[in-house]
Amino acid sequence: MEGMVKCSANYVPLTPISFLERSAIVYRDRVSVAYGDIKYTWKETHERCVRLASALAHLGISPGDVVAALAPNIPAMYELHFGVPMAGAVLCTLNVRHDSSMVSVLLKHSEAKLVFVDYQFLPIARGALEILSERKTKLPLLVLIPECGQPASISPPGILEYESLLEKGKLDFEVRRPKDEWDPISLNYTSGTTSSPKGVIYSHRGAYLNSFAAALLNDMSSMPVYLWCVPMFHCNGWCLTWAVAAQGGTNVCQRNVTTKDIFENIARHKVTHMSGAPTVLNMIINASASEKRPLPGKVAVMTGGAPPPSHVLFKMEELGFHVTHSYGLTETYGPGTVCSWNPEWAFLTPEGQAKIKARQGVQHLGLEELDIKDPATMKSVPADAKTMGEVMFRGNTVMNGYLKNLEATKDAFNGGWFRSGDLGVKHPDGYIELKDRSKDIIISGGENISSIEVESVLFSHPAVLEAAIVGRPDDFWGETPCAFVKLKDGCNANAEELIKFCRDHLPHYMTPRTVVFQELPKTSTGKVQKYVLKEKAKAMGSISKGNATSKL
Repeated sequence: MEGMVKCSANYVPLTPISFLERSAIVYRDRVSVAYGDIKYTWKETHERCVRLASALAHLGISPGDVVAALAPNIPAMYELHFGVPMAGAVLCTLNVRHDSSMVSVLLKHSEAKLVFVDYQFLPIARGALEILSERKTKLPLLVLIPECGQPASISPPGILEYESLLEKGKLDFEVRRPKDEWDPISLNYTSGTTSSPKGVIYSHRGAYLNSFAAALLNDMSSMPVYLWCVPMFHCNGWCLTWAVAAQGGTNVCQRNVTTKDIFENIARHKVTHMSGAPTVLNMIINASASEKRPLPGKVAVMTGGAPPPSHVLFKMEELGFHVTHSYGLTETYGPGTVCSWNPEWAFLTPEGQAKIKARQGVQHLGLEELDIKDPATMKSVPADAKTMGEVMFRGNTVMNGYLKNLEATKDAFNGGWFRSGDLGVKHPDGYIELKDRSKDIIISGGENISSIEVESVLFSHPAVLEAAIVGRPDDFWGETPCAFVKLKDGCNANAEELIKFCRDHLPHYMTPRTVVFQELPKTSTGKVQKYVLKEKAKAMGSISKGNATSKL
């Protein structure tokens, strides 16, 4: 329309940096970060992040450069989520469970100019740099993060120290805001549950919008107290690093996630919100009586990362937690959907409510569209809760692409939607429910078996702590379900008992033919590494050639 003028007065690129700047005014004297006895206010956090950005610029970090971090959920890791973008750089948070070899691969692939390393992981980082040096790769600068609140130790030669670096920063530094809101803010490597990690690029715009969406779907009003259980290195803490700043909340940091620390921190800080993968929820409901403590009030919990068994959701509600189920991938900035609650569902039995909460739901407000489609025809599947298709996303909170992998990016966006690789159904009310990863579906005698459905039944057995289902080769059926199970401490159950339990609750063709008792291999975010279990099941050969049970 005539008369419109797009200019700096009415168009400013969206960026989460603005959340911190606002909270430094509105919530200036309120606690921003708590870690043990260490506390910072929003004014102090803002100043530390400005100094950090200034120091990075002084070291020669330019807009678009990658700055890596290898650290747990500590105050410095939180500050890096603002300080690095404020320098115009791109934050690449690395999985602390990676070994030196993998860290070296990611540092090389990302071309990180500098890496911040928590003291606990210094040996891993040094090993990675040694590998890079042997391969004649240019080494990033290394900044050591000592334990927060401890006297600064003398850094080894050639290594900078975090607090000393901040002291060199200037408070009058002019923050480098993005010129285009589609500029990258962070680089997140996928957790590699099905393949080698890929570098997922997030934009300032996507991070801004997903932060708001995360706050809304968590019913996060102003000044929440958020307990950090989700690793900040995973999807930037599901974008809650920025969302908590938007609401002027308190970030309760913890180096390790244990049931004892969770209950103690909830009681000490009067936590109102937290998040965690279903494995964390499983830890909480199975905590010992000596570890559990009464909740000071209702604690809102967002869960995702893997489909939560309805039994786990039911037990969490019994303890006084209010669970919201979200679903997404690294490529969707973490949470992309939410199982939005309808009031009439409150009249269902607790078990019935838990089953609905186990659904992945609908797209959140930051995402445009969510659908279940036939991946070949791109037509939507009928909303009959039976017809399976691929879960697909479209909207502003979908990644920019995969770093240096245009072919994979084009494949993921083929057809104008992001293809998740997850299989699901759509219920008549429009809510979606995951059934499996496309690579994890078990085809036995021509029948599709959802590993998630079988796992959910196993989780409801009183002796089972964890369970994962994969396909085992079979000369007659093609594949049969193979269960990997970890029992609760002090509980006993044999393979025959568990197979009978499944047979009583599932169609016979879905019942596991094999049960293996062992620890389940997991990623740092709590996802079971099924590709490891698939290799074990494959090595067993056809079930007709082996026994029906094994204990490792």
